[in-house]
Amino acid sequence: MAFLTNNKLFSRKWFTDYLLILVGSFILAAGFVYFISPHKIVPGGVYGIAIIVHHMTKGVFSFWPDGIPIGLFGLVLNIPLTIAGIKILGPRFGVKTVVGFVLSSFFIDGITFMRESGDAPLVNDVLLSCVFGGVLVGFGLGLIFKSRATSGGSDIIAMILAKYTKLQLGKLMIYVDSVIVLMALVAFQDWHIPLYSLIVIYITGRAIDLTLEGSDYNKALMIISNKHQEIKDKLLTDLERGGTYIEGQGLFTGENKHMIYTVVSRREVAILEEFISKIDPDAFITVSDVKEILGEGFQNLKSKVEST
Repeated sequence: MAFLTNNKLFSRKWFTDYLLILVGSFILAAGFVYFISPHKIVPGGVYGIAIIVHHMTKGVFSFWPDGIPIGLFGLVLNIPLTIAGIKILGPRFGVKTVVGFVLSSFFIDGITFMRESGDAPLVNDVLLSCVFGGVLVGFGLGLIFKSRATSGGSDIIAMILAKYTKLQLGKLMIYVDSVIVLMALVAFQDWHIPLYSLIVIYITGRAIDLTLEGSDYNKALMIISNKHQEIKDKLLTDLERGGTYIEGQGLFTGENKHMIYTVVSRREVAILEEFISKIDPDAFITVSDVKEILGEGFQNLKSKVEST
């Protein structure tokens, strides 16, 4: 199964995708250079390996006194991995993925070169660096993913392993990154490094999710009440919200029930709960967080797909 998508050359979508890759790669690189690499933090992936090699080769080469450049080593790893991925998995990795990791490598080494002291941290507080580094790297990756590109590197290793082991891809990605984090422990002989690295991995994942899905302040409610008609009127008239009736039956009583499923804002949850408590204190309500809502009254599905 191919994952490639064809965009018309120089179309609006084409320009948007490559702008996302350009900006995302720069933000990702800034996160690594200013916050991650100076503290020897290794958040998995190809650039995690490159950070280990960079710090382990300081003083080894006269032409690279500070160690092998992170971006260059990441690029050296990414190219054969991508070629192997194409041969084993098929054409899942298009031009945008290649552009993404080439730009990321270029920006990492370019920003490092432009700095007066390439390996100096922006802030000395390691935990603060983990937080801001994870946010920047996650936001940058999120922008790259929005363009339908992949991050390459360890993702490709996990995909290849998934093909031959039949294990879940998500778990394999965690395993691969965990091995890279353990490599940092062996290389630097410091327990602080893998622990801080795990913090960065978590924050990066959350930042990617927020970038891709956005931050939604709405809540999903399932309401079971004998006063469902009054609740329906409250939703439609006062809150101007829609909903759906779901027919059900009580397990204990065997009575037929009219359940209402609706999505409202956080503020409207409080209004609705207060109203229901007055008309039916015995009502049963479940309130759930929702990550993304597509459809009438919220974000249009077609518009969302076309804008990403």
